[in-house]
Amino acid sequence: MKSDIQKDLLGLMRAPSYTPLTLPQIAAALGLPRKSAPKLRKAMDSLLADGRAAKVKGDRYGVPDDLNLVAGVVAFRQGGGAFLDVPGSEGSIEIRPEDTGVALNGDKVLARMLPDSFKPRRGKGGRRDWDSPRSGRRRAKVIRILERANDKVVGTLRRSYGFWHVVPDDPRFFYDVIVADPSKSAVTPAPKENDKVVAKLNEWAQKHMNPTGEIVENLGESHTPMAEYRAILAKYNLSETFPEAVEREAEGVPGSVGARDISGRFDARGIMTITIDPEDAKDFDDAISVRAMPGGLTEVGVHIADVSRYVRPGSALDREAARRGNSTYLVGTVLPMLPFRLSNGICSLVEDEDRLVKSVYLSFDSSANIVSTRFANSVIRSSKRLSYEQAHALITIDDLGEIASVKPPENYETAFSGKALSELSRAELAELRDTVRGLWKIASQMRKRRMKAGSLDLEMPEFKIFCDRDGYADRIEKIEYNESHQLIEEFMLAANREVSKALFEAKIPYISRVHDEPDPDKLSELREELEPFGISCGDLTSRREVVKLLAQIAAHPQSYILKTMFLRSLKRAEYRASPDGHYGLFMRFYAHFTSPIRRYADLTVHRCFDRMLREKNLPTAPRYAPPARSKAELEIVAENITRSEAASAEAERESRKIKLMEFFERRIGKGNAFEAIVTSLSNHGFFVELTQSQAYGFVHLRTFRDDIYRLSDDGTELRGRRTGSTFRAGDRVFVDVESVDRFKRQIDFHMADCAQPEPARGEPPASGFKIGRVSRSGEPKAARGKSGRGGKPSGKRPRKGGRRR
Repeated sequence: MKSDIQKDLLGLMRAPSYTPLTLPQIAAALGLPRKSAPKLRKAMDSLLADGRAAKVKGDRYGVPDDLNLVAGVVAFRQGGGAFLDVPGSEGSIEIRPEDTGVALNGDKVLARMLPDSFKPRRGKGGRRDWDSPRSGRRRAKVIRILERANDKVVGTLRRSYGFWHVVPDDPRFFYDVIVADPSKSAVTPAPKENDKVVAKLNEWAQKHMNPTGEIVENLGESHTPMAEYRAILAKYNLSETFPEAVEREAEGVPGSVGARDISGRFDARGIMTITIDPEDAKDFDDAISVRAMPGGLTEVGVHIADVSRYVRPGSALDREAARRGNSTYLVGTVLPMLPFRLSNGICSLVEDEDRLVKSVYLSFDSSANIVSTRFANSVIRSSKRLSYEQAHALITIDDLGEIASVKPPENYETAFSGKALSELSRAELAELRDTVRGLWKIASQMRKRRMKAGSLDLEMPEFKIFCDRDGYADRIEKIEYNESHQLIEEFMLAANREVSKALFEAKIPYISRVHDEPDPDKLSELREELEPFGISCGDLTSRREVVKLLAQIAAHPQSYILKTMFLRSLKRAEYRASPDGHYGLFMRFYAHFTSPIRRYADLTVHRCFDRMLREKNLPTAPRYAPPARSKAELEIVAENITRSEAASAEAERESRKIKLMEFFERRIGKGNAFEAIVTSLSNHGFFVELTQSQAYGFVHLRTFRDDIYRLSDDGTELRGRRTGSTFRAGDRVFVDVESVDRFKRQIDFHMADCAQPEPARGEPPASGFKIGRVSRSGEPKAARGKSGRGGKPSGKRPRKGGRRR
């Protein structure tokens, strides 16, 4: 009845002749009896809550579109302004600081559209000045909060002028929260000044008054590793433990594969099978087998841990995995989607152990074309666990002795290091080398063909942060993306595509990984932003032009900055219950199938995989397969895991920011010299990005001692009045740490006093740069437990097999 009333309400209010009416008038217009008034009000309240209806003066109601209103989620900038993300609307809507009302970051709000203005005014350097009242962008003013994103705030407890207040960690939360005397709080231990706390917000209705709240948790001394770690858990509603019911179910999962488990599966234990993972990997969810077939064909098996065998639909394990959506990788730790007994145990494809898998067998001809594909539930036994470093050596080094000298991962860094290459016989090592090289021969041809077809190379440098024994950021290392990574990526991409295509052809609803076409307006803005860098391009709605642009960017001295700009012009990939294509990969059919240990989307696809085997009556089909879920049901799941993925990504970024600030804060006054790229200029100085850590910061002109610098009229150059020295976007300079502001999440630098930058581990120190001078040379799985364990690496898992696409 409720949905019928809602449908009738919307139909009435959307009618061309409708004018806003009161509830009694609406009831009369719909012909509803008086006894239906409570149901009518409940239906209207529901429409108001989700923004499909709006209330105006005189207690009258209408649909937002007719009332010049929009509903959406507000996202703040650090400067106080915000933009409104409206579902189904192209582009965002600007909200000026004075028009944000009592909205907080992430709130769902109702906003009134303001009169449109003129074309955007040009600022210095030809940049659009979007903050000008003549900006031309759509603008709105918040008039009502529909739903608060959070009812808690995490921050540092301070006292001033006799008042206790919490200074929020989030620089986009612009108000201190007034709290009562913490000594009278029921929280234990009692919070004291400079402790990190969680405060529950009271209702806030007046912008000119600070919000108030109540301290509900004390996280420890602010800016210590443990307090910062616990703050991220609190802010993003993450948990390092599992509910008791989930742990009980996990304890009931067998620790090994038995004879009954193998029955009915394709036995691939006699086929050469390897895993290739990061040195610090804790779980191994994919493996590759290879064997020669009749007719000169080569069969490559892509084997993925059969998590669905142990996590049944509707179980406590399944419900918790669906709630989490994915594993979250913070610096120094991982918050897994599944308990470690599964993720690091029976589901992990460790060396020399029987494991149950779902397999995609790809048959290749001599030109690396896929001539046939078959699917099966299999049992495998990994012949060798390889790190990326070991696999790279097998691809690039001929001498077996030199290959054997490549050390395996340290046991404290990984859950399983495997047998050292030096322990293999020469015959075994030669066979392993030939196997990996044969796989790379196929993968390299697949990659060339994929790129030629229009797939975009969107790889970016990645860096790993390591912590000392006290949990503080200690060093930063660059992750090398080489042939061994590309080998795995190509076969994982192929498996994801083939499974998606097969499910579509079998008419089985499933969750796709979708990357929509970019907004043409964003691409037009990108073209203008690239002009100052000397890059010209055609119509970027043409893929051919995009491929040409990326080639120009790759050859440009400031390639990293420009590629970042390009990526920001694209839409975010998401999950959807329809195969709407993947723009970056240039694939019509694409689903996530290869990481069910850490992504719930993959687990749902595995269940669809079993349904497909059953419907096709294939030999390895399971005796039981869960019933196919409707597209509507899967759409709800897809929306949930898209949200959880975004939340995890934000938590990971915050963890990284905190550790970067920690790293640089401990280097103040140490006389370091970090190589950096000037990214943009202002009247007060210039922004830089450090090449060895991707950290951003600002160099203030007040820190310069050699000259007085002024910004040119066109905004493209800072020039010294006496020396004539210049700074421009794209220049490489050496900087040292000036200050770190933990609350604003900002790092300030000054020009370094020494000419030698701090080198990244494993890389030679940079040379050929003069301090304060412009260079035109053309250079352009984490540990279990809490952050703070000695020697543990960053929780950010290196990209593998397109799993972050």
